[in-house]
Amino acid sequence: MAEEKKANVIKIDDKEYTEDQLTDEQKVMINHITSLEQKIGSARFNLDQLSVGRDAFMAMLKQSLNQEEAAA
Repeated sequence: MAEEKKANVIKIDDKEYTEDQLTDEQKVMINHITSLEQKIGSARFNLDQLSVGRDAFMAMLKQSLNQEEAAA
């Protein structure tokens, strides 16, 4: 028995669209949106890493300054 291929369903504002309902231009827009969502996710991930790294260096700096003050 041949398997039926499920059509990709895209939901926008609680309305569902199948791929065959979209124009080529709309499909391109969806591809751009998908790519941008991936890039936003990656940027958030990178920002989390950068923030944690900055916080770690700030903690190390504060500890170093406190050690110098205690030694003085």
